[in-house]
Amino acid sequence: MTVAPDRRLVLVRHGRTAWNAALRIQGQTDVELDEVGLEQARTVAPLVAALSPALVWSSDLARARSTAEEIAKEAGLVPSYDARLREFHLGEYQGLTHTELGATDGHALTRFRLGEWDDIPGAETADEVATRYAAALTDLATALAPGETGVAVSHGAATRVGLVRFLGWPLTVAQDLRGLGNCGRVVLDQRPSGEWALASYNL
Repeated sequence: MTVAPDRRLVLVRHGRTAWNAALRIQGQTDVELDEVGLEQARTVAPLVAALSPALVWSSDLARARSTAEEIAKEAGLVPSYDARLREFHLGEYQGLTHTELGATDGHALTRFRLGEWDDIPGAETADEVATRYAAALTDLATALAPGETGVAVSHGAATRVGLVRFLGWPLTVAQDLRGLGNCGRVVLDQRPSGEWALASYNL
């Protein structure tokens, strides 16, 4: 017999932007969804709404807000916005395409693609992002009654490091998780012990 989780968290990456399509580094640059991204958000919204969420929280950046608004509308909810769910600030790399970065510094591009971002000038560290994201997830989980589901709409890299920190895993484990697709979802279930488990990744 399958036992329903005490609480559930669904983590959703935003839909596609033109910068995603062009391999342009966004970080915290406030880029809107493109038409493909809007369609992705509209497609994922009923799938998430079918889980009967009680709360929808989101990064306050436009691409996440628009995705969250589609999910919340489908679920009959009003989203809340939390800057702690923002993507990494990527300092001097924000606005550059991968090609532009590689033309300037090929080694830097290799490290960027590996997720080794702590030395980017002006950027947040993985520890800083993981700490703020996990704190937001903890607050979202605390706001749920037993048996309820909460949704956090955020960004690919922030979600990876944040969920690893939230689960109490070493931060290096985030490097072993593949990047989330646009509107990819992660599901975390709370065990009766109160601990959280990774139920699915990159749906």
